[in-house]
Amino acid sequence: MKPGARVLKHELDNLRRSRWVWGYALLLLLLTDALLRFGGGGPRVVVSLLNVVLLFVPLVSLVFGAMYLYGAREFIELLLAQPVRRPALFVGLYGGLSTSLAAAFAIGVGAPFLWGARGDGSVVGPLAMLMMVGVLLTFAFVALAFLIALLFQDRAKGLGAAIAVWFTATALYDALLVFVVTAFSDYPLETPLIGLTLLNPVDLGRMLLLLQVDTAALMGYTGAVFEKFFGSRAGLVLAAGALIGWTILPFWLGLRRFRMKDF
Repeated sequence: MKPGARVLKHELDNLRRSRWVWGYALLLLLLTDALLRFGGGGPRVVVSLLNVVLLFVPLVSLVFGAMYLYGAREFIELLLAQPVRRPALFVGLYGGLSTSLAAAFAIGVGAPFLWGARGDGSVVGPLAMLMMVGVLLTFAFVALAFLIALLFQDRAKGLGAAIAVWFTATALYDALLVFVVTAFSDYPLETPLIGLTLLNPVDLGRMLLLLQVDTAALMGYTGAVFEKFFGSRAGLVLAAGALIGWTILPFWLGLRRFRMKDF
């Protein structure tokens, strides 16, 4: 077995026994089950889970990802003293954490639908989109967390930067979009709004989920713009590619930093 695969297997085994990962899955499971019991039909529950996915998943991925890499520094130093290549070590660390958190999300959100929404065909499409967006956001924000932890030597500064990134992506960016729409309402904004949405994975995931459950029309002008573009096959492919890009770019930057960093 190659060193990178050994690191990945070791990290997956460790995280499989982690109380934090299982606690994350259990919290999502209890919340989803409660919404299914008291929140109405399946598609309505998916809409209710929208904010959980778009707020909670990035926060957990950023904070837990940064803390994980800070806590693994002694382990990293030990392995770097062995014949283990840095790219293989980085891939193993990232793959172990991101896969574990994505699996915890999938179990926590998906399992209650197996017994709470059986026979409800209307929930299949929205649930599939919810799962896809949640998994992609997990991979993207874990990659961002690793990059932040490698850029900041001090743990407190790194965690502060991770929370700042989360706040910007989930709240501040929306305020920017509102300002743009208000300030430039006399100009054609279709293309700029689509471009600004592609620059934020949280907003991108929100629009994909809202379009899947046919509630984008409630968002007025912006909802009509996004429904026209992202409702097409080309728009969906571009949106999925943008979310994947939000994983690849931070991962690549983090790998470059990891190669040069003096541990």
